[in-house]
Amino acid sequence: MTQPYRGRFAPSPTGPLHAGSLVAALASWLDARVHGGQWLVRIEDVDRPRCVPGVDEQILGQLAACGLLPDEPPQWQSQRDASYQQALDQLVAHGLAYPCACSRKDIEMALRALGRERPRHSELVYPGTCRGGLHGKPARAWRLRVAPGVLPWTDRRLGEQRQDVEQEVGDFVLKRADGLFAYQLAVVVDDAAQGITHVVRGEDLADNTPRQLLLQRALGLPQPIYLHTPLVLGANGEKLSKQNGAPALELNAPQAALAAAAAVLGLP
Repeated sequence: MTQPYRGRFAPSPTGPLHAGSLVAALASWLDARVHGGQWLVRIEDVDRPRCVPGVDEQILGQLAACGLLPDEPPQWQSQRDASYQQALDQLVAHGLAYPCACSRKDIEMALRALGRERPRHSELVYPGTCRGGLHGKPARAWRLRVAPGVLPWTDRRLGEQRQDVEQEVGDFVLKRADGLFAYQLAVVVDDAAQGITHVVRGEDLADNTPRQLLLQRALGLPQPIYLHTPLVLGANGEKLSKQNGAPALELNAPQAALAAAAAVLGLP
């Protein structure tokens, strides 16, 4: 390593921490401590409509109850729109981002016209409709112009990974139709601004990594080292999440919650 280790835990305040999110928090905290580095907390509230008022402070309280205290004051994405706009302006100036007039329905219709039905639960691959211009339609969003080719990357736990972002995702959104910045752009800008060297997060976020690598390269930003942790599954075999009603952590027994999270990570 050429610079001191800096890691982070970045929860979205759409609900309190549950057993699955504690696994990612503990893993990132332990990794920072093992490397003698710093551990930060970032509240990823860029998607404001999904955020629940007061949950950010609840999450910070849950972390504190478990002894997971950040080495610097927490940062909120909702306070950083100017930085995201600056990054978008840079991409536009270099011809790497363009406006898009397509609604979700427009994209689905375009894919059907191309004979490319979307499999259930799969990514809605953008077919590049507005790459050549808006054709008189008003701009709704901004997208990154993705080059063809397979992007390889290495995960510390999962090993060698690869994705053809153009074929599997397409030109992805940087700024949404509602004026909010997309997670992919925000997380890349924030990781660079905070000097994050190592990203430790849940395995469900692994397929976001190639998009973030493309943005880091396009913006001339350093690339962190990635590790994606095992997921906690519910009784139905699906990932435990706020969306499927995962119960909040029991703060009256933080040591038991930490022990359970450690067991998922294979720690004694």
